[in-house]
Amino acid sequence: MNTLIKKLPIVFLLFTSTYSHSSFALSEYDPLLASLRVNQLEKSTQQGEPLSWDASAWIGKNWHKVYLTSEGESSNGSTESENQLLYSTPVERFWDFQAGLGYDETPENSQTWGIVGFQGLAPYFFEINSRLLVNDKNAGVRLDAEYEALFTQRLILTPSLKLNAYTSDDKKMGIGSGLSSTELGMRLRYEFSRKFAPYIGLKWNQAYATTADYKKEEGGKTSETSLVAGLRFWF
Repeated sequence: MNTLIKKLPIVFLLFTSTYSHSSFALSEYDPLLASLRVNQLEKSTQQGEPLSWDASAWIGKNWHKVYLTSEGESSNGSTESENQLLYSTPVERFWDFQAGLGYDETPENSQTWGIVGFQGLAPYFFEINSRLLVNDKNAGVRLDAEYEALFTQRLILTPSLKLNAYTSDDKKMGIGSGLSSTELGMRLRYEFSRKFAPYIGLKWNQAYATTADYKKEEGGKTSETSLVAGLRFWF
């Protein structure tokens, strides 16, 4: 199962890149569509100067979609990533219920999760992505929140928050119980078009409690502020 999940991102991204926004219409009013969106592809000044990404692809119709998401970073030949394969369906205006499988990978270990969550637009136009993750050893919550402040129609400032919390310690994966880590970001992008926008920004990463202890043991930093520069694009 783990091998299959590891191969899914490559296969799915190639598929959606080839058929992005194509119509395989079984119905004139509800065609089958596909899309690929890279929300972040960036270099950072933090320790190791990692290359980070946050991407998602989907294929489906109005009421039924399959999402593949991938988020992670690569530094000095080592890669850490969080990947999810999810079924998505609307449950309320601006909100989708999602369920599926997750696969987390570090240079030393990996683990698989069962996932349920919600994705949508909260009041005051906050974009929210919340996940409950469960396996036979642990359970966790991941929350992403983002807001877009328009200076002009092309110049946009995006504050963001990422939060991770777990019920149990897992030294092999480098995560501790309770609030494990947070990331605060502030990115300013210029949209040459809706589909292509370079950006610059700042982000602050903080590890807590046992997670911080694991990072110290590995020689890493528990708190770090860094500059970022990258691209946001979609097909």
